Amino acid sequence: MNFDFSDDQHAIKRTAKELLADRFMMERVRELAEAGQYDEATWRELCELGWPGIFIGEEHGGQGLGTVELIILMEELGYALAPLPFLSNAAAGLVLDAAGSDEQKERWLPGIASGEARGTVGLTGDDGEARLVPDADSAEVILLLGHEGARIVERDQAEVEPVDTMDATRRFCRVRGGEAGEALEGDRIPGISRAAAALAAELTGIAQRAMEMAVEYARERKQFGRPIGSYQAVSHRCAQMLLETEGARSASYYAAWCGDAEPETLPLAACMAKAYASDAGWRVCTSSLQVHGGIGFTWEHDLHFFLKRAKVDGILYGSAREHRDAVAGLSAPRETAATAAA
Repeated sequence: MNFDFSDDQHAIKRTAKELLADRFMMERVRELAEAGQYDEATWRELCELGWPGIFIGEEHGGQGLGTVELIILMEELGYALAPLPFLSNAAAGLVLDAAGSDEQKERWLPGIASGEARGTVGLTGDDGEARLVPDADSAEVILLLGHEGARIVERDQAEVEPVDTMDATRRFCRVRGGEAGEALEGDRIPGISRAAAALAAELTGIAQRAMEMAVEYARERKQFGRPIGSYQAVSHRCAQMLLETEGARSASYYAAWCGDAEPETLPLAACMAKAYASDAGWRVCTSSLQVHGGIGFTWEHDLHFFLKRAKVDGILYGSAREHRDAVAGLSAPRETAATAAA
């Protein structure tokens, strides 16, 4: 059995890596983060390439590929720390594609696929408020998912309040308005499971970049006439970073495969991927910081942007603890509150 990507998938990955590396050198990422802005020119370029609709059916204006292709893009977007509204828009498309009615898909998916009428997804608490919704201030449609059901809300039907987080490379809002709009008719779990898998892939890309930064520094920085990477305390830490990054990659790739080939296994696989990648993304970034020593703690060094994105990604669409609880419930099987965030 061949577990590798196909030639077309390798081409997507290679193209994404090269394009994003060119558009998002860290000087540009820092400039956008400090200004609190996205790169609208690059977003339009990605829309022309069809990236927002890579997993959406051709009948709705997408490329008609799959979850694996989306995960490939998400990993490279995480590696580049791209300041773009890609994740939020993809999450909306995934949930609508899985749970929307034919009329809802026809109305909203073409705009999501083209990137011209973006969407986003928020998970609501018992009070009906979604406290961490990416890009809700610029989305045309907001999908609010909670224990009592799911609704599609247009932005002007909801109360949207920008909130500050430690991640300056992405914008977030607090949203209320679940009583407005119209209900999603299908089972939303597969859609949000795919979104959780996509977020796990982004965390994998972040971990990969933080690990590479640590290894490069360990080769260059010398103490007592030797590269610090030659000391076991540093080399063992780097080896642990590799282990956790590869574990997150395997889990997110498996969840993506389940999304396309074995959807009945997807909720469990996505929960495992998001739980593992949430922990791994944070631990790898903190380990990279330790390898960098004092320079890693400074604002002038780029590492803190990756660490902060990993921290916020870790709680978005369910924390590692919530997803582990969901894994226990799905394995039993019994539904828990966290399953809705899986």
